[in-house]
Amino acid sequence: MGTLAHQIAPVALVVGMVCAMTACGDHPAGQPSGPLSAGARAEVQQGLDAVVTAGVPGVQVVVTERDREWTTTSGVGDVATRAAFPAGAHVRVGSNTKAFIATVMMQLDAEGSVDLDAPIERFLPGVVQGVGIDGNRITIRNLMQHTSGLPEYLELPELQDDSGDLLTKHFDAADLVRRAMALPARFEPGTKAEYSNTNYLIVGMVVERVTGHPVAEEVTRRILDPLNLRDTYFPAAGDTDIRAPHPQGYELVGGKPVDLTRFDPSWAGSAGELISTGHDANRFFTALFTGKLLPPTQLAAMRSDPQPLTNRPGYSYGLGLTTTTARCGIQVWGHGGSIPGFRTFDAVTPDGRAVTLIANLRSSDPTVTASLQNAFDTALCAAD
Repeated sequence: MGTLAHQIAPVALVVGMVCAMTACGDHPAGQPSGPLSAGARAEVQQGLDAVVTAGVPGVQVVVTERDREWTTTSGVGDVATRAAFPAGAHVRVGSNTKAFIATVMMQLDAEGSVDLDAPIERFLPGVVQGVGIDGNRITIRNLMQHTSGLPEYLELPELQDDSGDLLTKHFDAADLVRRAMALPARFEPGTKAEYSNTNYLIVGMVVERVTGHPVAEEVTRRILDPLNLRDTYFPAAGDTDIRAPHPQGYELVGGKPVDLTRFDPSWAGSAGELISTGHDANRFFTALFTGKLLPPTQLAAMRSDPQPLTNRPGYSYGLGLTTTTARCGIQVWGHGGSIPGFRTFDAVTPDGRAVTLIANLRSSDPTVTASLQNAFDTALCAAD
């Protein structure tokens, strides 16, 4: 989701390391039970410790490879109590939601219920119209790939991060889209790719129009239940909590961490409302890329012809998926999310290693961002 409007500064914290491994037991030194060699794990741990040194209260990485999983953390899950960042942590995963929504849309395409190259006006007549905006000239594919030219609804004055309404009010997606249509178009559809959360509010509305069910129900029925992702869910209306266990989520205000764990995320909707864990996120992306959720044609379409995002340097966008080149030169696919209190990085390597990195601070500070990217790349590139 969007970034902070105010200046972010790092806060010094003492580094604390807590490691939790699945399939625990007595294993000889240097012979880990899960993925990554002992040396690689040490590299990843150093990367996480550097994130905490940069000012993030706590960070966790989950690495899944060939049904083996390893989780490690650094820092704390709660600044006030100094409690550890919990294993199996539930967090708000922000824009990773888009990958789930896009997968449902691709399933509908496979079923013949939608045509990705049909104008959005066919499905939502009169909804996508405004200054330089014409739903007859914008396709579902444009929405899914951020090539629609639609304005960013998060730029509405009532949705700025400093607004109390953002944290306490329940928002309706259709109303947010209606308000966004008062903003001018950014560019002609199909001429470039610019990340806009408005696109996925509308994609979610199309899913609801085509299926006759709330988008959360469709994601649950088509993805979460079949994959047994019991720790992934859309919050119910008015639900401001996160299921336990969870870390606290923070923003830096005036150089101090402010707890923003609890809020109504309805303003994020199908663009970023989902709550999940590193374990579940890795299982979802692994299932997606191994063909367990889509036929080959639709899966290939999600990753074909990725367009560089003009407002996300270094990243290109397929249909609901981002791709970038990791530090070691490999191309990875996945997504990521940024929402008050949390940052998440998610990707799968060509040989099937899935990595999710979770930070319990959302910050625009370049040092923090660089440390997070470095830790993420280390987990993606580390030797087995």
